[in-house]
Amino acid sequence: MAQQRILTGITPSGTPHLGNYAGAIRPAVEASRQSDAESFYFLSDYHALIKTGNPERVRRSTLEIAATWLAAGLRPERVWFYRQSDVPEIPELTWLLTCVTGKGLLNRAHAYKAAVDKNALDGADPDAGVTMGLFMYPLLMAADILMFNAHRVPVGRDQVQHLEMARDIAASFNHRYGEHFVLPEAAVDEAVATLPGLDGRKMSKSYDNTIPLFAPAAALKKLVFSIVTDSKAPGEPKETEGSPLFQLYRAFAAPGETQAMRARFEEGIAWGEAKEILFDKLESVIAPMRARYEELIAEPERIEQVLKSGAERLRAKYATPSIAKLREAVGLRRLDRTLAETAQTQPKAQARPQFKQYREADGLFYFKFVDGDGRALLQSRGFASPREAGQAVAAIKDGADFAPWADSAEGAARDDIARALDALCAE
Repeated sequence: MAQQRILTGITPSGTPHLGNYAGAIRPAVEASRQSDAESFYFLSDYHALIKTGNPERVRRSTLEIAATWLAAGLRPERVWFYRQSDVPEIPELTWLLTCVTGKGLLNRAHAYKAAVDKNALDGADPDAGVTMGLFMYPLLMAADILMFNAHRVPVGRDQVQHLEMARDIAASFNHRYGEHFVLPEAAVDEAVATLPGLDGRKMSKSYDNTIPLFAPAAALKKLVFSIVTDSKAPGEPKETEGSPLFQLYRAFAAPGETQAMRARFEEGIAWGEAKEILFDKLESVIAPMRARYEELIAEPERIEQVLKSGAERLRAKYATPSIAKLREAVGLRRLDRTLAETAQTQPKAQARPQFKQYREADGLFYFKFVDGDGRALLQSRGFASPREAGQAVAAIKDGADFAPWADSAEGAARDDIARALDALCAE
């Protein structure tokens, strides 16, 4: 079976903090070391333009975040590590996807709806302050994913809708032009750490309560000692549940260390001593990375070369061949060659059974299962969302009976469907 392709985008719009590291960077670097997956990590600098109009901030944040990932242990020779704007095929694909995407789909995007709702409350024009960048954000995100046919995309719950929209867009393109895109799955890890900030709320630049990942040791200590705690005196038992200090310690300590700290809380450790222990733990983890980070930041040309090299390799293997096929599919073809000539020069792939998902004019989502000759074996009933249709397909592939989801079997015998499924799942 082919490797799973896993894609992660990082928007360069600020300085990385402890929450970014524990919640996204560290688990992604660990995942990149697995041999059963092909990992794509990119700096989504086009997306950053939606969030800021400060060019220097975009450049500086791109440098800082790229250096952070490398300092945290990402091996660019083992993964695809690149800058979004270095792959011109991505904006070209965005336009191709724009031409098969209904405006109504983008109208339902959470960020756009929130902006419109706020304008309504303020008595302003519904689209006041709404740029086309904000409106078309889901399309650019879909192009990021579909360009490389990523199977899984780790996201927070607030981004799940965008993955569903990417699936919908891919299905619409496939339905019109043939099977070109894998329908990506959102990977929501409920165990991913969401760290508290200095005031106990989620660590976020929006709340101005962050602890910069590579703050100098003296500044880090000052920030740690400013973490909000309750008024319990030394000797009084302290709760670990809801304690920002304990949660931060647990995110960076080994299980045995965490248990020992839990016991110290029950014994009534003084807050000052607990903060000293937290600082020592953070510094022991961060100091080696900080040294690597400072070396990298001092050599921006080195980081530039890493990103350029990653994009060049990626374009040669994936982006350039893929966009050429897609241009051919939509009719952007050479004028001195007929369709028949084009077909003769391209090797014919081994036909295989496949599921096709699409959306009909009734607004519902469907799938059908066809054999290697294109004969429809199974037609589904309508589903309210692409996720429901995708879950049904996944269940059938895993061996579940297709009958509960089928509208018809298109005259195919059950054993024909079974053989086709076996052929599909054996790949």
